Amino acid sequence: MHICYLDEAGCTGALPSSNTQIQPVFVIGGLFIEESQIPSMTQDLLALKRRFFPNLLPAATLHHDWMKAEIKGADLRRKARSNGRNDRRFSYSVVTETLDIIQRHDGRIVSRIYAKPINDLFNGTSVYTYSVQSICSTFQNYLEEKESRGIVIADSRNKGKNASVSHSIFTQRFRAHGDPYPGLLEVPTFGHSDNHTGLQLIDLVCSSLLFPIAAEVCMSAHLTDRTHLSPHYLELRRRFGANLKSLQHRYQDDNGRWHGGVTLSDPINRFSATQLFRP
Repeated sequence: MHICYLDEAGCTGALPSSNTQIQPVFVIGGLFIEESQIPSMTQDLLALKRRFFPNLLPAATLHHDWMKAEIKGADLRRKARSNGRNDRRFSYSVVTETLDIIQRHDGRIVSRIYAKPINDLFNGTSVYTYSVQSICSTFQNYLEEKESRGIVIADSRNKGKNASVSHSIFTQRFRAHGDPYPGLLEVPTFGHSDNHTGLQLIDLVCSSLLFPIAAEVCMSAHLTDRTHLSPHYLELRRRFGANLKSLQHRYQDDNGRWHGGVTLSDPINRFSATQLFRP
């Protein structure tokens, strides 16, 4: 059995002007993992926390209790934009080990990234729902390739939002002309990130890599407020773009069209996701 862990970075609010502190991009990502890999992957994540963040918890804390000490991608993002070279190096080291953990456990990444239009419509609810449906379609293809079945665990938001997303998958599964996700054992369920290794890892990917790279690449020429921008974020692309590209799950349909992987919706520049992997 395989599990798809879902998390997001950024907010679903619209971007009213070029001089606003609202987050200019929205990212939702999925991590596909075979269930037998979870114990080893968890041990690796706990070791990462104790190595890089020894002061998060008291020294006498039991090893398994380190699961609750979350590393926030937003904190790594702040270090990645710091003018202090040591801060940036620290961020790069944690991101390197995060991607290594995913690769060692044969994990695969998918994501939908939205660069928000300025002073224009952006329906965050529809974007989130459509993105989950799209990632579930990619997960279905992955399950077919692996001859497996799976479940989707998303980071919990609130009851209303959770129920709306799950119901959107429910209605598709029970439509009159067939279930588009026959490999899924259930509609998406929701968990708290301090209990799920996969949710913590995909949070780091979304928040400390995909969000800052997309924000700088897509929005730096258009925003006067620099709260979420930094030229240092381009170093993340240089260092990790190839790794991110190699970890994608992509596939072609019967017409030769590519699906899955990391996709970018950029109505301002019309950039493709290729821009997130290399200049």
